[in-house]
Amino acid sequence: MLWVALLAAISCGGGSSPTTPTQPPTPTPDPTPNPPPGGGGGSGPPPFGHVVLLVEENHGYKDVVGNSAMPYLNGLASQYGLATQYFANIHPSIGNYFMLTTGKTTPSDDNFAGMVSDDNVVRELIAAGKTWKSYAEGLPSVGYTGGDVLPYSKHHNPYAYLSDVVGTSEANNLVPFSQFSADLAANQLPDFSFVAPNLDDDAHDGTLAQADTWLKNNINPLITSPMFQKNGLLVIVFDEAQTSDAAHGGGRVAAVVVSPFVKKQYQSGTFFQHESTLRLLLKSLGVTTYPGASANAPEMDEFFTQ
Repeated sequence: MLWVALLAAISCGGGSSPTTPTQPPTPTPDPTPNPPPGGGGGSGPPPFGHVVLLVEENHGYKDVVGNSAMPYLNGLASQYGLATQYFANIHPSIGNYFMLTTGKTTPSDDNFAGMVSDDNVVRELIAAGKTWKSYAEGLPSVGYTGGDVLPYSKHHNPYAYLSDVVGTSEANNLVPFSQFSADLAANQLPDFSFVAPNLDDDAHDGTLAQADTWLKNNINPLITSPMFQKNGLLVIVFDEAQTSDAAHGGGRVAAVVVSPFVKKQYQSGTFFQHESTLRLLLKSLGVTTYPGASANAPEMDEFFTQ
């Protein structure tokens, strides 16, 4: 989707705060997109105080959008913003997670066990004076940067590979997801939060229905909180489809943009990939330096009221 500093101006913004319906309607699998205003532009997203990225696993757009097994996620897509032409970058998973973190699809091997020193979200957030945490379900302990402890999967937690984190005090921002509800209740969520459900709850090993129930139980309290309704932004996106896409790599996936400042029931037909989400997340917190491919990625500004 250039606003500076925690994007706190949103706290002065008006408008009513939408609430999430208990049994929302689901969108059709192939909705007709609204035309992007001004060719997909606008003056930019409004400023946000809390930005959250949540990544689901291994299902294509048509598996998710309109699927009765996911009434909660489809309700969010109906009420807020849905990208109908969003494509993952690569197979397998890890390259997509790094695109969302460093603007690059490398490393691209799920068995990668090294460290990544490329420019990344953490480096830019720290430089801008912003706070962050990675909330990973099943993480064995605060600061853990070791390998899989199933159903926790390290390659779904790219922050555990970053040279800006490993072996530094920033590792204390790698926390189990159980900390998320406590931080939310205490109004202590950081400026940026990355949320990684475990393999059973992100639709990797479990069902889409199970992932949807997890979202409703764990994410609805975020969306309905006064803090989020004041100046929150949540992006829920699938890392990759189960099939390949010759033109765009990782296949067409669902991406839902949730905020009280998203245009109601908005559907975008603009072509996006993970680098656009990376750019949006940083831009929405006033960061003006974008890692890797996010530096020139298409803007997602069209989702927001101006």
